[in-house]
Amino acid sequence: MKQYSFLVILVLFIFSCSSNDKFQVEKGKVGKLTSKTKITELEHIFKNDSIVKNLSEGTLGNTFSEDDQYLVYEKGGKHLLTVTPKEQLDSTSTIRSVEIFDERFETETGLKLTSTFSEINLNNNINKVETSLSSATLFLDDINATITIDKEELGLKGFSDQKVTLEQIPDLAKVKSFTVWFN
Repeated sequence: MKQYSFLVILVLFIFSCSSNDKFQVEKGKVGKLTSKTKITELEHIFKNDSIVKNLSEGTLGNTFSEDDQYLVYEKGGKHLLTVTPKEQLDSTSTIRSVEIFDERFETETGLKLTSTFSEINLNNNINKVETSLSSATLFLDDINATITIDKEELGLKGFSDQKVTLEQIPDLAKVKSFTVWFN
């Protein structure tokens, strides 16, 4: 009976680890994507999902986009991820970045798309803040990721050149985008 109980616990543990792995984010890894994943592998990895390819050039003449993008949608239409390869128009390329659109993707420290600034600041090392006209970008070197917060969340009017410091960001400011870089 002890062996049976041990086997059941082991199977449950393995199953729970593998199901959590689907949404785990860490340095060089987003779910089942790693820094070694090739673009050709996306179809296999997301075989139960849909992938929309936005290529920078090609037969449609879409030359306005600088980067190829592979948008991954779950069955039912929920946007999960946008994958950008290192090399454009090269299916053997590895991944440059993954932008996360689904709140189930989460780091070990609890960072996810629905995190507030106070949660991010408390559990992560923010190395730098860069300001654009409409947002502030937080750099998290420990997981090689960037978090963007809209300036409206900061109480600033859009399209200003005002610099933002960590001290100026309100605790309840919400994340606009979450991108993991694989370089």
